[in-house]
Amino acid sequence: MKGNIILFVLLTLTTMECIAKEYQFVSIENLIEQEVGRKVLPHFYQKLGHTITIKPLPGKRASSMLSTGEKDGEIMRIFSYGIEYPHAIRVPTPYYSLQTMAFYKKDSGVVINRKEDLEHYKIVKVRGVKHTDNITKGMPFVYDMDSTQAMMDFLELGRAQIALTNTIDGLLTIKARGYTDIVNLNEPLDELYLYHYIHQDHPQLVVEINNVIKQMNASGELANIIKQAEKAVFTQD
Repeated sequence: MKGNIILFVLLTLTTMECIAKEYQFVSIENLIEQEVGRKVLPHFYQKLGHTITIKPLPGKRASSMLSTGEKDGEIMRIFSYGIEYPHAIRVPTPYYSLQTMAFYKKDSGVVINRKEDLEHYKIVKVRGVKHTDNITKGMPFVYDMDSTQAMMDFLELGRAQIALTNTIDGLLTIKARGYTDIVNLNEPLDELYLYHYIHQDHPQLVVEINNVIKQMNASGELANIIKQAEKAVFTQD
């Protein structure tokens, strides 16, 4: 009897090892919404018995590692990312969102009533971030920076007229930098859902994770996890 129990336990552990996997994902470094995603995404995989690692990288480097299959996916990108990168399969249900916001210095004379008004100004944005890439496409005075901090420093020095980023990302950076003369528009220029992307080698995983997100969203569990993640990220030093 004892031998049968031991055999059963060994078979169970072997089965679990076959099912449970570790996946490697990338995120965009130095962006607040991505830091929230890094805390939220592991919960989806825990539901399936999997573990994940997430490596923050510059945006273009992250895209390259997904496209070549070096990593299993990206934690968080906008809808159009899946159109531009055919090797990335979009998990159909979004789990977070962001706002594209314009920041500028007080009394600078900047007037923006619609997206198209951006083309009249010298703009800075973080390199490799799709929502700001898309909104500035074809505009003549757009410059890439390595981080939100560098971008806001550039704006503070008067070397650009507008900085574009997610609303929360910009507000927290301004606060951390101690800038009191940088403000934002009353309304965002755009608001976009954020999706998890998985490399095309794992199509079944897309279905499984999508079901998990839908279930957690319906139960209210996802909202609670996001709230906790935001609190942890927004209050960190």
